[in-house]
Amino acid sequence: MGFFSKIKEGLKKTSNAVQGAVDNIIKNFTKVDEELFEELEETLISCDIGVNTSLKICSVLRERVKEQKVTEPQLIKGMLREIIEELMDGDYSLNLSTKPSVIMVIGVNGVGKTTSIGKIAARLKGEGKEVMLGAADTFRAAAIEQLTVWSERSGAKIVAKSEGTDPAAVVFDTLVAARKYNSDVIICDTAGRLHNKKNLMEELAKMSRIIKRELPDASVESLLVLDAATGQNAVNQAREFAKVTDITGIILTKLDGTAKGGVVLAIKDELKIPVKFIGVGEQIDDLQPFDPKEFTAGLFGDNND
Repeated sequence: MGFFSKIKEGLKKTSNAVQGAVDNIIKNFTKVDEELFEELEETLISCDIGVNTSLKICSVLRERVKEQKVTEPQLIKGMLREIIEELMDGDYSLNLSTKPSVIMVIGVNGVGKTTSIGKIAARLKGEGKEVMLGAADTFRAAAIEQLTVWSERSGAKIVAKSEGTDPAAVVFDTLVAARKYNSDVIICDTAGRLHNKKNLMEELAKMSRIIKRELPDASVESLLVLDAATGQNAVNQAREFAKVTDITGIILTKLDGTAKGGVVLAIKDELKIPVKFIGVGEQIDDLQPFDPKEFTAGLFGDNND
């Protein structure tokens, strides 16, 4: 299955929800009026695009309809797609410009954090990079074992200690090992306790200080893993994490199992944080780098749809 096919298939439930609702509105209206816009707003909100973002999209749509003197409802879908493409415009690439570069991966338990790290490691190894993993989620023994398995699958080296080891000490040892083995990318797993636990946030801050001290010139990505199925709760979770740590990107997992993929728009628009990877399946290559054009195409179908 090709890249776009994976994205399209992974977005199927979201696409069906968005397209079905929009097509239904277009079918039920004979003219473009305020009632149509109100229904469209409600539809976008129901697709987890978020209240503020939905209102913003419809506000831009109103202006363009007025400017272009559009009267046919069937023209609305193309205009809506165009507005969403513009909203999603930006740089979604990972910043791995130094050697080594560091990726800190953050997220509550159960969102697919450790699996995502393994899949990113496999992707980077496939690109010929030397990858060092740091198993710094030491509060959950299964996380250490899981990441060790992923290191074997991907061919990445790993620094792993026993359960209960100081996570910051694991990060320090990982940086030392990365220098020893001339690694290109260091990926650190971090504790997955709930985001409202103060000690977790203090631990994240401590890890960040160690990285800045030991690798002051390194490119550092702090990626927050969110479960797409939680919809607007994912936005709230991101908002809480962003209060205490600098989030540079989002990994949105389990997109293939939900109709709530519209949350990508809310994250980008409301939080100004780019989604850098999306999970569209269980296979090792089903964590895909996010592409806004492919996402919008998957959301609305092909141009000829």
